[in-house]
Amino acid sequence: MKILLAVDGSPFTKKMLAYLAAHPEFLADVSSITALTVQPALPPRARAALGKETVDSYHADEAAKVLDPVVKYLTRQSLKPKTAWKVGPAGETIARFAEAGKFDLVIMGSHGQSALGNLVMGSVATQVLARCKVPVLLVR
Repeated sequence: MKILLAVDGSPFTKKMLAYLAAHPEFLADVSSITALTVQPALPPRARAALGKETVDSYHADEAAKVLDPVVKYLTRQSLKPKTAWKVGPAGETIARFAEAGKFDLVIMGSHGQSALGNLVMGSVATQVLARCKVPVLLVR
């Protein structure tokens, strides 16, 4: 099984990782596990003023802040994760990455907003569920 972990460094990511550690059956037949974080794009004027190299470096640094603790945690669980980071709208980007990478399952933490909160602010989890053809496991 090929698993994609959508991570953002929030307490909900930590909860999702703890859930996986407590339920090893999800990881029993894993052939590949990839941790993905998605960074929001900087405004166009900021990108133009800073330049591509600076912006790319910024995004790489921000992604490392999220991915490094996840990799350490998964390594302690005897897993050898791959990592990836992308820039763009999170829900859409996660769904596209999951389908393009031919993942069997996407696992992500959910902030558990109310229906009204989802309606007003949207939810990355809701967007992934709506756009992704790959099964999604939400940990709340």
